[in-house]
Amino acid sequence: MRTKIKNIENKSNFKAPFRGVGAIIFLLFGSLSLFAQESFFIPTETRYWDSSKAYNGYTLFGSGGTTYLIDMEGHIVHSWKIGTNPRFTPSGTLLDAVGGNPSNSNVWKELDWNGNVVWTYTETRTGYYPHHDFEKIYKPKLGDSSFIYIANKNYTAAECLAAGANPALAPGGTYSGVQLDVVVEVDRSGNVIWEWAFFDHAVQEFDASKTATYGIVKDNPGRININQTGNPLKSDWLHCNSLDYNQDLDQIVINSVHGEFYVIDHGNTFLKGDPTGSKALAAGSKGHFLYRFGDPYKYGQGSAPSFSTNPEKTTTGNKQIGGSHNIQWITPGLPGAGNFLVFNNGQNLFELTPQSYIVEINPYLNSSGTNTGAYVNPPTAGYNIVSPVNQDLMKDKKNISKQISWMYSSKNNTTFFSTIGSSAQRLPNGNTLVCSMNSGHFFEICPADTSIVWEYINPFTRSGVKKIKTDTYPTDNAAFSAYRYAATHPALIGKDLTPGNTMTGYDPSYLVPSDITAIKKIAEQINSGVSAQNYPNPFSVNTNIEFQLPTDQKLSVIIYDLNGRVVKNLANRMFYSGKNTLVWDGTNDSGVKLNSGLYSYVLMNNNVKVGNKMIFTR
Repeated sequence: MRTKIKNIENKSNFKAPFRGVGAIIFLLFGSLSLFAQESFFIPTETRYWDSSKAYNGYTLFGSGGTTYLIDMEGHIVHSWKIGTNPRFTPSGTLLDAVGGNPSNSNVWKELDWNGNVVWTYTETRTGYYPHHDFEKIYKPKLGDSSFIYIANKNYTAAECLAAGANPALAPGGTYSGVQLDVVVEVDRSGNVIWEWAFFDHAVQEFDASKTATYGIVKDNPGRININQTGNPLKSDWLHCNSLDYNQDLDQIVINSVHGEFYVIDHGNTFLKGDPTGSKALAAGSKGHFLYRFGDPYKYGQGSAPSFSTNPEKTTTGNKQIGGSHNIQWITPGLPGAGNFLVFNNGQNLFELTPQSYIVEINPYLNSSGTNTGAYVNPPTAGYNIVSPVNQDLMKDKKNISKQISWMYSSKNNTTFFSTIGSSAQRLPNGNTLVCSMNSGHFFEICPADTSIVWEYINPFTRSGVKKIKTDTYPTDNAAFSAYRYAATHPALIGKDLTPGNTMTGYDPSYLVPSDITAIKKIAEQINSGVSAQNYPNPFSVNTNIEFQLPTDQKLSVIIYDLNGRVVKNLANRMFYSGKNTLVWDGTNDSGVKLNSGLYSYVLMNNNVKVGNKMIFTR
């Protein structure tokens, strides 16, 4: 049952947009699917909540330079004037980059509940360009917390050629140097105490005279092919975008947008009090990848997906992730602990029409499905041959790694796809919280049946906070990530969690399971012999609403706006069997022209409720 919060100001006297038959009809017959919604014409804030299945807590996200902490209904519990890629630290502070752009910031701040800065760090070294991800960690060997982050580092043409780079692969055939990612660790005083670089673990088959890097790529999956196919040496050619630290293993995982993530050893490459010695260990063989997942073609142990205009002839290859973000270990005590969870954006994978996935990987599984307790090279584990989720868009079967223990995707490609950013978080009850960045869309998945048990749309857009998002910008209300925290988290214990206003100022209004039952009942009535359509659509002057009736009957024909409010009672009378036509001119019951937007018409009698959407433009 919905929780009612009292004393919330309603700025426009707008009540419960999703409640009532009209709203249910709109959701059913409009262009909007009920869940996993990536459309632009959508009501924002909390849209659905099954309190019996969702993990109750507080959701943290940044948008428009502000970090918001909201409850399950969408009330703001707290906010901070920072909002790039925020997250709570284990000690209970808020950590974020400064500047509003996750891909480019060299300053980080740690804030307390009241917004006071308790720690800050700035990367000032020449040739280092921090970007995307960072994390405050606790180091058992250090006996203190430290800070790790991703940065691009400049390497000259001479350095690259000395490492065996093939100049013919450089853009234009002229080699001018590159940027490759490094992982940097600083202590609480801001001193660099450890650093690991991809460049130090290069392998190549081009120049045998470069003995330090020369080797057979296929035989060296623990090193990066400096001349790998598809990525000629250019600036930022790995583009790593996320990392995570496993305290129990003392290891770090790093994700590249180009379809792989890599596990490296921190514990055996770190010497307390000896940054120089630590960097030397990290650059040596102890710093080679312990595990990598995603695209074995990059190290000669698989094939790449290929695309054609004919989906019947497309080759899926062995690539598993593409454009991925937010790599993380599932923490101890949670379902799937020790596995990896990644938001697989889905670029350049199997489908001609891309879609996103949430992927969980058990890196210890062998080909028989046995948990070995040690990292298993993914090609060694083998693949399952499966049919695509959407066979209308992709006929060819896919090679899915046997190490993928769980995967979520939508049957409709248009309802779940984010080209950039995004996050996925395993919750204590086994559900997974997803942030689809492009559409500012957060939703919680129940693993038993992959049902959506909570859904929220970020209302902050480029033109301000909106109850109804109608902008067509793909990233108009984007949010880079979202995380759910229990009231028992150190950041929230003892804090005032009294719900305030929603971001829009409207009372919470969302669907609950009983509403879904009502929608299903209406859906069962659709195939009753009544059909309807309107033309032209979109329209600017008039539209003809045409419908077929099997018998003479009395019908109410009602126009609803995007919020489910009645704007026009078009007809309420007897209609004859056969073809009938009504004309709507875009006015309300008072004869006033309405604003441009998405509307729906509904035909109703005692037994039948059918309708469709239409777009009115002025």
